[in-house]
Amino acid sequence: MPDMDIILAKVGNIQRCLRRIKETTGLRPESLENIDKQDIFILNLQRAIEATLDIAIHIVASEGLGLATTIKENFKLLRDAGIIDDKLMKKMQAMVGFRNIAIHDYTSIELDILKSILSNNLKDIEEFYTVIIKKYS
Repeated sequence: MPDMDIILAKVGNIQRCLRRIKETTGLRPESLENIDKQDIFILNLQRAIEATLDIAIHIVASEGLGLATTIKENFKLLRDAGIIDDKLMKKMQAMVGFRNIAIHDYTSIELDILKSILSNNLKDIEEFYTVIIKKYS
């Protein structure tokens, strides 16, 4: 059984990161044309994604769901166990893909992609932690 203290601490981190993004950008895509706001957005998004990964890895380990061979596979193991659905798995794997680009090839991130994530995908992170909290509360 996962440790809810660990999960809730990670959720708190995610919420802080998302709050920082909202405060900085006002959730307006055009705000990301400012390089400082871009940096704040990318850093906090990266941290939020890392925390979702930490949650997934913790659950996979504590529930004995298997051994992921890639970071993205942790979400597949959650899906296979019926903890998240296929649609959410794909969304979270896409977020991990963004995280990998942000970490390893920061200069190749296109502004349009950032704007799209700000407009359309922050809710995916919120959906993930909401599903997890409901499952384990």
